[in-house]
Amino acid sequence: MEEPRPPAYGPDNPPWGIGGAVGVLALSFLLMIVVQILFLVPYTIWRGVKLDALAHFALNDPGAIFMQVVSIIPSHLLTLAAAWLLVTRVGKYPFLKMLGWDWEGGLTFWRCVGLAALLYAAGWSILYLSGPTDNALERLVQSSRAAALATAFAATFTAPLVEELVFRGLLYSSLKRLAGTTWAVTIVFMLFALIHVPQYWPSYGVIATILLLSFTLTMIRARTGRLLPCFIIHLIFNGVQSVLIVLEPYLKSFVEKPPDPVPPSPGLLLELIQWLFRAAF
Repeated sequence: MEEPRPPAYGPDNPPWGIGGAVGVLALSFLLMIVVQILFLVPYTIWRGVKLDALAHFALNDPGAIFMQVVSIIPSHLLTLAAAWLLVTRVGKYPFLKMLGWDWEGGLTFWRCVGLAALLYAAGWSILYLSGPTDNALERLVQSSRAAALATAFAATFTAPLVEELVFRGLLYSSLKRLAGTTWAVTIVFMLFALIHVPQYWPSYGVIATILLLSFTLTMIRARTGRLLPCFIIHLIFNGVQSVLIVLEPYLKSFVEKPPDPVPPSPGLLLELIQWLFRAAF
């Protein structure tokens, strides 16, 4: 009698374990620190910054802030390479198929667009009710135009892909097999939101929006068994905000009224009349 074959590898039965998923997550944080240092060191040397002033320089100099933002992009690409090695076992398994990178779970592209729009509208409503949003990320965007554009690029073209691969791809799949759907949803939802808290603290409205986004994306991954819808929703959600960052100076100049002309003081007006009188006679 033949022994039953183990189920084929797929999104909910991945060829990697929880150790590999946590390892890639830890590596992603390590890469962000190391690559950031590699970008900052030459710039600080060129600027002649002393060691005792390094912390203040890194947090306040527009060029140093820009370097830190740009360094996120290569660290994301290196994390993507590490994820490929883990998922495929160095080319043994198809990368996209193992992650559920398709539409078979029921959600279509346009439904994802609609969900992203609803999430964004809900986020704006939360922010409207919670008040001003003064946080580290907001200050970073306001530090320089170059930092704002670099942030918009990373938030659109690398962050949604890498974050979905790591959290709702690697982590969720291995956690579901290890502990079941409920634990996988709970841990991934909370962990994804938790790592974003330092960026947005103490903007409670923004943190609440991140919690809503994380819960929705994780539930979609659990219900559909697919990662592609999560990525599309995340991409559109971040993309809309990035477009607003890029257009912010132009929107301000369009919306804000020019200042009212200041009426001349009586003294100046009197001097002008006297000058005209002398010129005439």
